Amino acid sequence: MNEAIIEATRQWLTRAVIGLNLCPFAKAVHVKNQIRYVVSEAQGLEAVLTDLETELEFLAESDAEEIDTTLLIVPHALEHFSDYNDALHFADILLKQLRLQGELQIASFHPDYQFDDTAPGDIENYTNRAPYPIFHLLREASIERAVEAFPDAADIYERNMATLRRLGIDGWRGIMRGVKS
Repeated sequence: MNEAIIEATRQWLTRAVIGLNLCPFAKAVHVKNQIRYVVSEAQGLEAVLTDLETELEFLAESDAEEIDTTLLIVPHALEHFSDYNDALHFADILLKQLRLQGELQIASFHPDYQFDDTAPGDIENYTNRAPYPIFHLLREASIERAVEAFPDAADIYERNMATLRRLGIDGWRGIMRGVKS
């Protein structure tokens, strides 16, 4: 079961994130096999936060050449985006409690991701839509290096919006066809 969840996540990463170039930094760590995929068995917030703490500490202690980033996939909890969004608040508190703020950060992905001031079906939300709730744990140093190598990093958001508007919902669904969640 976990293998199918990881495979669906990899397909989303390669088809959407890398395939549409939504994150120009993702391809390098993918090609170098520096992404750690972890499936949480948690079914509630407390267990999710326990798994998140374990993975934050693991990533902080790992060699960046071996594991640069972690995708903590949560297929059995936080089904509703509002619950996931609440969990992000606690995740930020956890990051501070572990004294990892400034060393690691958490990016967020969810099947029903919705930015403030958007409607649920707005294409803009799809930049952060994934087959499962995911906490993407990133090293600050890696982000800084990537931004230095990509001088127009501030334009990524606008470029992504333009890409998704051209693609449309049907185009997105076409790309994601075959990704089993």
